[in-house]
Amino acid sequence: MLVMETYGKILLIAMPAFLALVLFEKWYAWRKGNDNVRTADMISSLLSGVTNVTKDVLGLSIAIYGYGWMVEHLAIYHVKATWLTYLIAFLALDFSGYVVHRIQHTYNFFWNGHLVHHSSEEFNLACALRQSISGIIKIFAVFLLPAALLGVPEKVIAVVAPLHLFAQFWYHTIHINKMGLLEKIIVTPSHHRVHHAINPEYLDKNYSQIFIFWDKWFGTFQEELPDKPPVYGITRPVQTWNPIKINFQHLWLLIKDAWYTQDWKDKGRIWLMPTGWRPADVAEKYPVYKIADVYRFNKYETRMFPMMRIWLWVQLIMLLLFLSYLFGNIAAIGAPGIFIYGLFIFLYVYAFAELMDNHSNAWVWGLFKLFCGSLIIFCTGDWFGLNSVAAYLKYIIVAYLLLSGAVDYYFCLNLKKAGILINH
Repeated sequence: MLVMETYGKILLIAMPAFLALVLFEKWYAWRKGNDNVRTADMISSLLSGVTNVTKDVLGLSIAIYGYGWMVEHLAIYHVKATWLTYLIAFLALDFSGYVVHRIQHTYNFFWNGHLVHHSSEEFNLACALRQSISGIIKIFAVFLLPAALLGVPEKVIAVVAPLHLFAQFWYHTIHINKMGLLEKIIVTPSHHRVHHAINPEYLDKNYSQIFIFWDKWFGTFQEELPDKPPVYGITRPVQTWNPIKINFQHLWLLIKDAWYTQDWKDKGRIWLMPTGWRPADVAEKYPVYKIADVYRFNKYETRMFPMMRIWLWVQLIMLLLFLSYLFGNIAAIGAPGIFIYGLFIFLYVYAFAELMDNHSNAWVWGLFKLFCGSLIIFCTGDWFGLNSVAAYLKYIIVAYLLLSGAVDYYFCLNLKKAGILINH
């Protein structure tokens, strides 16, 4: 619980900073006449970030052979926590990140846990926040074995890991050109634009996270070419703003393919075949759309009325307030309350994204959100300890949920009248 509480408090500082930088980039791009931060795409990225940090703060992941276990049982030497130890830990994390990243791009099963990060058809700071919720089982600790053998303390890894993660945010942008000498040392925006591109020349290149020399040493480096502007996304586009759906699309396809194929060997090997591989009989009978020409395809877009855009921002602000309360009060709420709260956050995100997708059932999910939120307050007479701040605040939450359900229904009606509501 202490680790969860500490991480939650770190995120209370980090979230406003990331949001401010995302909004600044949108303003800057608009000012320069090159706005590559589409509102719906940006909000979808932020929703993905919300689901990811909620999962992480609640500790909903399992590490195979956790780092602490390896230090305790395998260390042949124990180093002290000096500045050199922190440097070793940083390098070990970076190497581990390179290996895991490469595995995620190489094998069908592991691609599901990384696909969401590449799902945006834009390249901006917001898309850096598209992180997985489907990667419940984490394998990265296994690749920290060199640090574990040296006995690098677990607390050092715990400090360095968030710093290593946050340091990967800044280079998700098109607004910084090549950076001279730094191009030979660290991962720059130019390097990472190549990584996110679906151009044939750029596919499966530049896996490094902080230091680019891993790619150069292991033969996966590709420079950004002046005559090949990167095109972003994935070759089998997700066609939704809903991060929860995006997180499990590929896995669901694998499950269906394994079920439908008549070849028993294919049922087993599909999981560890190269990313994108499908059994021949299933691929023929159940084709899946794939971009044939990366320079000529329509990016995913949905219809939004001007007032609907304003409502999306209201919804986002309220979501971030709900999330901030959870992160700031994890210890006070305790278990099982934090997990019930987490489910509410996921429901909020799902209902939010269904409206952005113009889906006909969006108002139903809004109504379900109202029902669940009201049920929590009715059963407990409180909103996870909010009475200790002010008892009337729970009534404001109910009023907001009522308003949210009504507004969602209103926009669904208008989308239906305009003939653009999607029946899913």
